[in-house]
Amino acid sequence: MSTKVLFGFHAVTVRLKTAPGSIVELHVDATRRDARMRQLIERAQAADARLVESDDARLARLAGSTRHQGVVARVTPILQQHTLDGVLEAVQAEGCGPALLLVLDGVTDPHNLGACLRVADGAGAHALVAPKDHAVGLNATVAKVASGAAETVPYLMVTNLARSLDDMKDHGLHVIGTSDDAGQTLFEADLSGPVALVLGAEGRGMRQLTRRRCDALVRIPMAGAVESLNVSVAAGVCLFEARRQRLLAAATAVRQHPAALSASSAALPG
Repeated sequence: MSTKVLFGFHAVTVRLKTAPGSIVELHVDATRRDARMRQLIERAQAADARLVESDDARLARLAGSTRHQGVVARVTPILQQHTLDGVLEAVQAEGCGPALLLVLDGVTDPHNLGACLRVADGAGAHALVAPKDHAVGLNATVAKVASGAAETVPYLMVTNLARSLDDMKDHGLHVIGTSDDAGQTLFEADLSGPVALVLGAEGRGMRQLTRRRCDALVRIPMAGAVESLNVSVAAGVCLFEARRQRLLAAATAVRQHPAALSASSAALPG
């Protein structure tokens, strides 16, 4: 049976909430019995998860890191929508509002990927897309930094990113890239419809082929001395601006057409 490792309270707690049956065994620090650990153990016992008391050395060995917080779980992978078509078809079928995708080009740091997954989950993005040859996979460090979002946001690694961006356009998405030299700011762009937001690695930015596939380029207006933001911070700014515009559009539609209230409420997460 294929298994992977999750460590840290956030990542393991989310797995206990969303798929407790996938936990093969849960290793906990035998010396730690504070309120946070007791709550986790109670949740694990309620889910009939196999608990194993382990010392710090064993936990670090299992996690491959000393930053395990005294919690390491061996779990079976959760099957998600693994294709772009599958995700976009599910968005349309479930009526959960206009599609919102985050595309990362050249982001290889697991901490950045984990943070991007976390903000994608918080903003209600439907998937994160990255090229296979210019990205990091979903490892234990990514899962810990993502604080559970690696379990909730589909992570699609595609063979050809340029072709995938064309596929997004065929599905009706507006592909908007971010660039420090763009003439239009993020706040001037219309993000209320189906959108794929494309970000490159900090410093290098998007590759030229990716840039040419974008329908438009926008920049985050910077007021201070620094010229750019960390990619996960930039992703948060972009995604939550999209969410703000969608909530505003839904509220405007309700004011103009009160009968649309129930449909608008269903289309956007709370």
